[in-house]
Amino acid sequence: MAVDQTLVTSVESPKSRYDRVTITLHWLSALLVIALFVAAYLWNNEFARGSPPRKFLQALHISLGILFTVVFIARLYWRNTSGRKLASTEQGLMRVLSKGMHHLLYLLLTAQIVLGYLLRWAQGEPFMFFGLFSIPSLFGPSKPLAEWFEWLHNYAAWTIIILALGHAVAALTHHYLLKDNVLKRMLPIN
Repeated sequence: MAVDQTLVTSVESPKSRYDRVTITLHWLSALLVIALFVAAYLWNNEFARGSPPRKFLQALHISLGILFTVVFIARLYWRNTSGRKLASTEQGLMRVLSKGMHHLLYLLLTAQIVLGYLLRWAQGEPFMFFGLFSIPSLFGPSKPLAEWFEWLHNYAAWTIIILALGHAVAALTHHYLLKDNVLKRMLPIN
């Protein structure tokens, strides 16, 4: 795959990097997605029902999920208003695949947020943000709905993690194999 050398050299300038807000929201989103996944994985696989560590991880997951909602909405708003738009470095099919991956991740993250809220409401359990405030429920508890939302939420999480790993591998491939500096556009430091 040929790399346009004007893109390689131009990525070095500040105008060819994403702005600080975009970069911050990207990495904060990534960290929150990882933390949410790890917390859920640990409580489901390492701790008995009702145990204090399990309850702590569930409460942490819920609080981080609410925080992720705010970060994700801010990210969408910034991306569609003030965030710096950069030209794609890919052409043809690679460009379509890259854009498709980003759109699919955004769609899945949106669905995951909605599913998380629906799940918590269907469970009828407290929906607290670090004990500071509670998110009011839009409907009453429903065990069948809770089971369905939990199943969807779980599979969406695994799909997001797999796609995010693919996204990371693609970024590292650009950096180490193609040497086109695409990864540097999103790094917090130059």
